[in-house]
Amino acid sequence: MQPGKKIAAARKLKGLTQEELADLSQITVRTIQRIEAGANTPQSFTLKAIAKALDIEYESLINPEPEASAVTPATDDLRHFMILFNFSCFTYIIIPWLHSLVPMCILKKRMNIPAHAIQYGRTIIRRQVYWVITLHLALLAVFGYNYAIVRLTGNKEGFVAYIWPFLLLYFANAVIILYQHRQIRKLF
Repeated sequence: MQPGKKIAAARKLKGLTQEELADLSQITVRTIQRIEAGANTPQSFTLKAIAKALDIEYESLINPEPEASAVTPATDDLRHFMILFNFSCFTYIIIPWLHSLVPMCILKKRMNIPAHAIQYGRTIIRRQVYWVITLHLALLAVFGYNYAIVRLTGNKEGFVAYIWPFLLLYFANAVIILYQHRQIRKLF
């Protein structure tokens, strides 16, 4: 795959526009457009700046990929794996604090996955870790609010039940996983 196509795929995987990538890499939008279109051969410093902005390895942009049929699984197999990998995040219903370890182990054990699939898998895991942090911060905020109410007023009127932020964040994570499922069906 040409560097321009690799850059376009990585940019779309990150959810960036060409303008946002240009800002992050400090390269003009027109240069990004030409590189992605394959209209010119980018200089190494340009590729390094883009790779850094996309948080990918520079070598992955310049090295040709081996024959797709020899290394990567079939497209349907990869899509099926990525969908199951994403749905493994639903383990948060049972083990909310350590559930991100399940998809992490699945990703590590799977062999012959293309780099873009590994990168998207890491993005999925990262989102789950952020969800756990957000859940804890929300519960701490409710605790702090309830503690302040009792200390200031002396009664429990105005208390916020822990169940509401808990359920809201559980529902939000389900929405995130379903959104990722939709993205996987588009990308793979």
